[in-house]
Amino acid sequence: MIRLFKHYVPHAVLLLGLVDGVLLMAAAEIGWVFRAGQIGMVVEPIYTRIPQLLSFAASLQIALVAVGAYGVGSFLSLRFAAARLVVAISLGVILLSLIFFFVPSLTFWRSNLFYSMLIATVFLVVIRALLGRVLGGETFKRRVLVLGAGSRAERIRELSQQPGINFVAAGFVAMSDGAPVVAGAIRRDAIPNLAAHIVDIGATEVVLALEERRNALPLADLLRVKTTGVTVSEISTFLERQTGRIDLNSVNPSWLIFSDGFSSGMMLSTIFKRAFDIVASLSLLVLTLPLIVATAIAIRLESKGPAFYRQRRVGLYNESFDILKLRSMRQDAEVAGKAVWAERDDPRITRIGRFIRKVRIDELPQTWTVLKGQMSFVGPRPERPQFVDELEQHLPYYAERHMVKPGITGWAQINYPYGASIDDARNKLEYDLYYAKNYSPFLDLLILLQTLRVVLWPAGAR
Repeated sequence: MIRLFKHYVPHAVLLLGLVDGVLLMAAAEIGWVFRAGQIGMVVEPIYTRIPQLLSFAASLQIALVAVGAYGVGSFLSLRFAAARLVVAISLGVILLSLIFFFVPSLTFWRSNLFYSMLIATVFLVVIRALLGRVLGGETFKRRVLVLGAGSRAERIRELSQQPGINFVAAGFVAMSDGAPVVAGAIRRDAIPNLAAHIVDIGATEVVLALEERRNALPLADLLRVKTTGVTVSEISTFLERQTGRIDLNSVNPSWLIFSDGFSSGMMLSTIFKRAFDIVASLSLLVLTLPLIVATAIAIRLESKGPAFYRQRRVGLYNESFDILKLRSMRQDAEVAGKAVWAERDDPRITRIGRFIRKVRIDELPQTWTVLKGQMSFVGPRPERPQFVDELEQHLPYYAERHMVKPGITGWAQINYPYGASIDDARNKLEYDLYYAKNYSPFLDLLILLQTLRVVLWPAGAR
């Protein structure tokens, strides 16, 4: 994997993205030349239309990212990839139409776009049919040797068997740190030369997954491996890179303290994030005001009570604030104001409420909270004080998520379905800690784009 703006991107995804970019530029040029030939227009040198070619390729590639066309499913199923491509092409047409409306000089004529879109669709489908299995196969996967054979090593073995994972567990070495759990692990004393063993099995990375590191850390082995040019990773770092989350079962305070990251509070990052929030929230409020008003009227017609409601949440530095949402439940959903976890097919949700929750319309009034500066567009979802008190007692490092301004959407929201239990909160916390640790404007942009995928293919909205 390659680290791009502090976010880990698999080599296969990066390669497919680069190939797509080249193909989209080629499709735009072929479409232009073909149409020019039809009407007898002289074809000028390609450099005269570079801006138009770039706008075409960029618009479609943004749409591809937004619909999840570079997700695991695209490498495992051509049908999945094709479905995402159809939606991406449609979104690309809309985006190009907006560009043409505001900056006509940056786009082609509609007849050119028609041919370019057809060619681009063929190119994208064919390249996935040809390279999908190869990019998702073992050719682009790292071969990993795990030092350890306990429960932590077993966690890596289980992860390696998941579909679409981009590494292969090439072997496990049982060290003197407890009874082995992984079947087939080789004892360390059965390997005369660990560096030679790594070469023999073709491993490119060694992961330290010991159960007990005190007096068991194989310093001589690790030094020899490191000096031979093989990557050496600690299990928490390895799992962070592979899963996009901070694994609470393996992480410890010293790793969090000494690892890089947690720079969301830096001045430039804060200024950039706040400037974006102000511009985006103002724009979204203006654009969606008719939709908010129409939804509010529908809510009032269906059930008694106000269309909007305020709810207390815990925000930055553990300070409480009120969020504004469109009401999606009955007015008597919580007796005496007692917080209750939402359930799947919750009977308290109204018919209008079920729809607006699936397409996230109920969240739109929160843009006012963003404009006020109490929330951001991207960040951990703010939780209710009653739940926070409970979760802080059960989950380690839960308080650390409050060191980042909460958001309407976040890394946990696009990677984990809606959950309403302590186990769900634990999984979301692992994603929230990853976001806090690896924050960058690039990651915010990626989350905003992929939020569209969650809206189009809602998973577990309650």
